[in-house]
Order: sequence, then structure tokens, then C-alpha cells
Amino acid sequence: MTLLQVMAADDAAEVRVRTTDDAVITAELARHGIAFDRWPVVAEAAALPSEELLARYADQVALLNESGRYKHIDIARIHPDDADPQWPARAKGAREKFLDEHRHAEDEVRYFAAGRGCFYLRLGAEVLAVVCEGGDLLSVPAGTPHWFDMGERPDFIAIRFFEEEDGWVGDFTGDAISGGFPSLDDLLTAP
Repeated sequence: MTLLQVMAADDAAEVRVRTTDDAVITAELARHGIAFDRWPVVAEAAALPSEELLARYADQVALLNESGRYKHIDIARIHPDDADPQWPARAKGAREKFLDEHRHAEDEVRYFAAGRGCFYLRLGAEVLAVVCEGGDLLSVPAGTPHWFDMGERPDFIAIRFFEEEDGWVGDFTGDAISGGFPSLDDLLTAP
């Protein structure tokens, strides 16, 4: 389930909002200029090749990209591979890459076709943790300081939308703020 937890930026223990209600999540994010939507989930997305998965979402992608703004649309996949002895190290490296606060020169638009991940958005005096799961579309406005946690056992498929080929490149702030907030796994197990 999608989860929004709003915390004070200077004290993660000060939880101001915690909800799984889509209407509340949509309204709270919209208040900050962040687009959130839900698309139908394609069954067994993990088993489909990326090209076929993109074809299944062609109507939604076309509607989102009516203006032609996004020149590069692709799929990012990461799945546990217990048969690969290198998997734990690769997963840890992939996860750590995005745990530090950064921002992008363009909007970061992601549709989760399967699995989950958490965007942490620092918006002034608050940090909004948005746990996205299959069916969730989130657009983080350009320049928004944020970080992303894919959890201890990363497992997701996301359609990514870019204006430029290097749109995914992060400008890291150097602020250690992310270390003071609950991880994706902690958010999911909190009461």
C-alpha cells in the first residue's frame, strides 16, 4: 500500500501525518506541487520484457507525454537474485547510490509497475516520505532536495521519464540529513 509520512525536517520523530489514504496523499502532495497518480497494474509485470511492458502502458505513457516533453522513457528493474553470490553486494551498492540527498535539473517522474521504493522529499521545514508501490506515479519537481530508498532487499520495476538523456544525474547536496530518517523498511514496520 502507498504510504505518506510527513516529519519535521529537524526531528524525524515528530510525525505530523501518516496515512495510506490515496485522497489524503494526493491532496498533501499537491499542496507542495508534487504530482501523484494511480495507474492500473499490469499482472505479472516482472515476467514481461521491458519492451512489452512499455507497450502495455502505451496509452498511459502517451497521455502523460502528450506535450512530447519526455524524450527518453525507459524501465529500471532490480530484483533479488538469491542464486547470485554477488547479489547482496550489488543490491547494497545500488541502494546506497541514492540514499544521499540530491536534486535534479528536471522533474523526476517515476511510475512503479511493480515492487516498491520510497522517495524522501525535503520541503522546507518538513520531510515527506512517500512509499510508492505498484500502480503509483510520482513526479518530483526539478530542484527538489530528496533521496530514494529501495530497502534492504530491493525489488521494483519503474518506468522512468526524462527530458534529457542525463536527466537522472543527481546533484548531491552534501547534507547528511538522510541519515536521521527512518529507512523504507523501518517505515513499513512502524505502527
